[in-house]
Amino acid sequence: MPLAIIVGGFFGDEGKGKIAAYLAIADNPFIAIRCGSINAGHTVVYNGRMWKLRLVPSFFVNKFTKLMIPAGALIRLDVFFNELMETGAGDRIFVDRNAGVIENRHVEAERNDSFLVRDVGSTLQGVGFAMADRVLRRLRLAKDFEELRNYLVDVALEVNNAIDKGELVYVEGVQGTFLSLYHGTYPYVTSRDTTASAFASEVGVGPKKIDEVMVVFKSYVTRVGGGPLDGELAPEEAERLGLVEIATVTGRRRRAALFNVELAKRAVMLNSATQVAITKLDVLYPVDKCVREWNKLSKDARSWLENIENALKTPITIISTGEDVLCTIDRRKELGFGWR
Repeated sequence: MPLAIIVGGFFGDEGKGKIAAYLAIADNPFIAIRCGSINAGHTVVYNGRMWKLRLVPSFFVNKFTKLMIPAGALIRLDVFFNELMETGAGDRIFVDRNAGVIENRHVEAERNDSFLVRDVGSTLQGVGFAMADRVLRRLRLAKDFEELRNYLVDVALEVNNAIDKGELVYVEGVQGTFLSLYHGTYPYVTSRDTTASAFASEVGVGPKKIDEVMVVFKSYVTRVGGGPLDGELAPEEAERLGLVEIATVTGRRRRAALFNVELAKRAVMLNSATQVAITKLDVLYPVDKCVREWNKLSKDARSWLENIENALKTPITIISTGEDVLCTIDRRKELGFGWR
């Protein structure tokens, strides 16, 4: 069974939480790890309920999956414990001893930084200042907090042992490829690398153990805050096309553009993508709302997807046609992906 990494292909907000939650139900993974920090929100809609998660893996919907937060992540105690109550996952979630902890002083410092507030459009969650403290070797870690004592494990050891035993492991990446500190639209980026290689490093697995990389693209492009957005639509045009969205963490309106093939090609390259997932197809093609089979999609939708697939030279294996986890087309078996 493989280790698979889920990565955002644009500027975040691609629907990784929806895809991860679907894979939790469809694949029954042994372990799921969520990377990153609280400045990224993943939304899960399942059984008539919605969760907006900033730390707990979206795979929590499978009650048999072990949930983990790795050494490279940053947590905030109030967010962590609130989400444990919301998801009921407290008896099966584990935190690496070396995960970093964001404190109030980090949040306050970030909110007082005029460059981050005015120019970059930071989410102001304290993540950047906590990362700076980590680099300066003065950040407090999970093992320093008594409140986390019962949740601490060696995530790298647990994950590598599971892979060696043939168990299925998923890594849930956050944000998007072009918010990467190294490969994104600097300085309008986040405070870490957001590519598949970086997420593997956060967890503590080497590149030879990565079997699949699924890059998630929304059927159009959005971003929050400053920075370039090629082909950006005027707000009234985005509204006319139904592309208006509100960000999960910040509550800000997202800027929008049509699907960018060249950007998607670069994301496939940077992440060594083996598969692609497309979300919110129903926004472009409302007639296909919650369609669950490829051959039942409208002709226009299939043609659009085939053109994207041909351009990216990477199979589109998962297609989301609605908010609910079960509004999903899964083509992996027909396309020859062995563990399905």
